[in-house]
Formats: sequence, C-alpha cells, structure tokens
Amino acid sequence: MNVVDSSAWLEYFANGPNAGFFAPAIEKTTDLLVPSLTLYTVFKRILLQRDEGSALQAVAVMQQGTVIDLDASLALAAARLSTEQRLPLADSVILATARAHAAVLWTQDADFKGMAGVEYRKQKSG
Repeated sequence: MNVVDSSAWLEYFANGPNAGFFAPAIEKTTDLLVPSLTLYTVFKRILLQRDEGSALQAVAVMQQGTVIDLDASLALAAARLSTEQRLPLADSVILATARAHAAVLWTQDADFKGMAGVEYRKQKSG
C-alpha cells in the first residue's frame, strides 16, 4: 500500500522534476490510500494557484484511491507522532495514516527524510 503526501501530489499535478518518481505510487490506484487531510491541502493549494475546476479535477484523481478519513484512533496516533517526531499536524496525520495501514509514504517533504517506511526524494527546483 502507498500513501502520497501533499507535496508529492502537487509535484505530480504540476509535472515537476520529481513527478516521475511519484507517478508509480499515484497511478497504481488499487494500492493507493489518500488521507482526507491531503484532499484538503491539495484542493486548497490548487484553488489558490489556479481555479476551482482545476482543484476539483485534482481531487477527482486523488479519490480514485481509497480515502482514509481522520477518526479518533488516527487522530490520537497522529498526536503521538507529532509529539515524538516534532511534526506539524498535517505531516503527523499523513504519517499516522501510512503506519496504521503498513503503507509506504511517498514524499519530498524534508520533515520525513530518513524515516523508516518513507520514500523521500529531495525537492528539485525548476
């Protein structure tokens, strides 16, 4: 199973330099888990940068995977991870989702660099 964080989704949708690295995890929708918070983050960013139609198209692609809602158990696990790893809210929810489902987390967010179960690719410019 795979979880793709917001930075990787945005890279993929922008066809950025690391898009090809994330494509296999994103395009194998049968193994794709999508934290609901990631839908929020990606929708908001694309809405701000482009328009609502583009944002809706992006989340439609994301929803081809299995959306994982933030429930009480996941929220508590995320809070523990946030405290232990000093992660911001969104990062801790995404990591907790991946760990709860024994999934690989795909990211270019340096907060996850070196963590077990994470496929990290340094963000490239241009």
